[in-house]
Amino acid sequence: MGSSDTDAALRNRRREDRAMLLLMTPALAVVLILLVVPLVWLSWQSIRQDGGFTLANYRRIFSDTYLDTFLLTFKLSVIVTGVTLLLGYPVAYLAASVRPKAAALILGMVILPFWTSVLVRTYAWLVLLQRTGIISKALLAAGLVDHPVQLAYNQFGTIIAMVHILLPFMVLPLYSAMQKIPTTLSQAAAGLGASPVHAFLRVFLPLSMGGVVAGVTLVFVLCLGFYITPELMGGGKSIMVSMVVSRNVEIYNSWGAASSVSVILLLCVFAIFYAASRVIPLDKTLGAK
Repeated sequence: MGSSDTDAALRNRRREDRAMLLLMTPALAVVLILLVVPLVWLSWQSIRQDGGFTLANYRRIFSDTYLDTFLLTFKLSVIVTGVTLLLGYPVAYLAASVRPKAAALILGMVILPFWTSVLVRTYAWLVLLQRTGIISKALLAAGLVDHPVQLAYNQFGTIIAMVHILLPFMVLPLYSAMQKIPTTLSQAAAGLGASPVHAFLRVFLPLSMGGVVAGVTLVFVLCLGFYITPELMGGGKSIMVSMVVSRNVEIYNSWGAASSVSVILLLCVFAIFYAASRVIPLDKTLGAK
């Protein structure tokens, strides 16, 4: 009887596995068609030229122009990620510390920009930061500057607009991690004689590092592939990798060069996710419980 029960359990398990595989087949087909096939085509295009195999597209990446573009992209990504972390952490901490209704109001204000197109928000910053914009006029009226200030069409304006657009992607992972931290831990630290600053640095901050890693990873990866805002706010002075890909296709019709740059950028993203997974599990980095 024991052997029969075991065989029946194994058959039921195989039947469940087959049913689960059938249920997953549509999703797997979508992933295969929309993700795997384009990636394979992209990789093939990067090493194909005139019907033969070539690494010329990848050798071109190590030229000064391409290296400067990658360095600028990583530089702006680091700055934007750092600024969003400095601005987003206090907002997330406040939302996690107040009552649910107040927290909902704070998060609603954070999510509100999602209701507006990225293109519209970028053009709004152009209106604010140009030489004849509101901010320049306010600085002139206050006597802080002697002539109109050009805050757009440069790296400064690009950073400001990117920080504004990507800030919610930092706040939400931070808040998700902070709200799971029991308030009794900080109270226990205070009961043991720790000052508020000491309790925050030794108790709350280490427990919130999962949200910090998730937010930093998400914002940094989004910065690497950002296109619309640097294109408009940079004024041709802040050339990022995504803009190089676009120009290789639109202007030079060089699909091989564009594909090689895209493959390198994709490998950089995989490396970033791998590094983040060494700190916290990848599923938590992507927002799983």
